[in-house]
Amino acid sequence: MQNILAGHTNSYHTYTLDEALEGIAKAGFKYVELSAVRGWTEHVPLEATAADLATIKAKLAHLGLTASSLSGHSDLTTAAGLVDGKKAVDLCPQLGIPLMNTAIGGHYSENEDRAAFMGHIHELADYAADRGVLISLEVHGDIMATGQISIPLIEEIGRPNVGINYDTANCVFYGGVEACDDIRPVVPFLKHIHLKDKRGGARVWDFPAVGEGHVNFWGLFKILEQEGYTAPFSVEIEFSGLPWPPLAEVHRSMKVSYQTLSELGLK
Repeated sequence: MQNILAGHTNSYHTYTLDEALEGIAKAGFKYVELSAVRGWTEHVPLEATAADLATIKAKLAHLGLTASSLSGHSDLTTAAGLVDGKKAVDLCPQLGIPLMNTAIGGHYSENEDRAAFMGHIHELADYAADRGVLISLEVHGDIMATGQISIPLIEEIGRPNVGINYDTANCVFYGGVEACDDIRPVVPFLKHIHLKDKRGGARVWDFPAVGEGHVNFWGLFKILEQEGYTAPFSVEIEFSGLPWPPLAEVHRSMKVSYQTLSELGLK
C-alpha cells in the first residue's frame, strides 16, 4: 500500500512540538499530523501568528517532514466549538494541509447533542469548502462510536468535503467492535484513518504502540486494499492516559509503530 503514513504529534501529548517532530522523524516517518486542540494538545496554537506558522514550517522542512493533516478537534455541539473549528480550518491552507480531523464533541465526547452538532456542521463544511479543506469526523464518542453507525450521519450531512476519520481503537473503546468487523462498508466514506492499537475491551483506556495490542492490522489492510482505500493514515498512541510515559518510551513506541507498519507494507 502506498498511502501516506504520518506520525501524530498528539502521541507526544505532554511534550513540546520540537520533541514530537524530532521523535516522529527519527522513527522513520516522512509525514506528520499536527495537533491544534485547545485545552489538550496545542502544538499548533489556534491563534498562531504568521511568524508562528513560519517557524513551524521551518521545523518541518529541517526534519524532512510534510504535514498531511491537522487534528483540530473542538466541541462542535457548541457555538464556541464552531468558532474554534473555523480557526483550525484557517490554519490548514496556511500550513499547506488539505484535511482537518475533528469530532462531534471534541476531545471529551459523552452525551453528545446531535441536534446542536447538525446545526453547526453545515456552516463549518461550507467554511472549509471555501478554503479547499476536507473535514474528517472521527469515530469517537457516542454518536460516531463505530464506523457503520456513522454512515447515516455522513449521508445526512451530505457534503462532499465531509467524511469519516476511522480510528482503529476507538471503534472498540466506544463501540465494542473490532475494526476488521466494522470497516468494510465504511471505506467509501473515509477520508483519513488513525492507526491506533488497543489492549482490553470497551472503555478500557490502553492504547499502546502499533503491534503491541490486539488490533488486527494485517487483516485491516487486506480489507482496505480490496476496497480501494487511498486516503492518508496517521499513527496515534495514547498509552494509558495521564500521566504520559517518559519521553524515551514515547520515542520507542513511535519507532516500533513505524517498523511494524513498514513490515506490513506501509512506508
